[in-house]
Amino acid sequence: MLVKEAPIKLEGINDNIYGGFWRRLGALLLDGLFTAPVIYFILYVNSIGKNVYFMTLLPNIAFTVFYFIFLPVKYNGTPGKIVMGLNILRLDGQAIGWKEAFLRHVVSLGLVLIGTGVMIYSLSIADDEVFKSLSWFKQQEYLMQLTPMGFKLFSWANNVWIWSEFIVLLTNPRRRAIHDFIAGTIIVRQEYVASLLAVMDTDLTTTESGANSGQY
Repeated sequence: MLVKEAPIKLEGINDNIYGGFWRRLGALLLDGLFTAPVIYFILYVNSIGKNVYFMTLLPNIAFTVFYFIFLPVKYNGTPGKIVMGLNILRLDGQAIGWKEAFLRHVVSLGLVLIGTGVMIYSLSIADDEVFKSLSWFKQQEYLMQLTPMGFKLFSWANNVWIWSEFIVLLTNPRRRAIHDFIAGTIIVRQEYVASLLAVMDTDLTTTESGANSGQY
């Protein structure tokens, strides 16, 4: 079975064909902007009371799956990446599937589930009257105070993951973050996708021809 990997550079193109730090950071910030209305709506609904907060936990996870797993499978990227002209591809140049999309987000999704578990425990011991008397952000502070160690560990793990992602992304030629290595993916600038695939198809055809001729 032939295994091919996207080249680091394309002949005749001096520019980096992969999404660099600033483009990917811009895509991340745009995704934060696009998801902000949903987040603020959930915060508003949560402020009604503890019981309502419980009911938004699963929809919140479902939205995360929709935005960061379903949309990349459907459109080769999140809305932020699409706006920044970035495509998510497999290392062999093919479009990603459910497996790659899930693996790209598996650590972040795990952190979300851990945070949700800590939140469920805090809500279970919170006083509903006190909770409803507070503003949106004070409610979050109140919940964090109920299980400070749980939230500290979650925050620590989340920060370690984010900074590790940035460090790895900046120290390899294809600008792959840790989740790209986990999923076997690359982030290619949209204007170079066709050229990259053409080169890879040519290389594969040449390799296959050589392999076939050796059989006779």
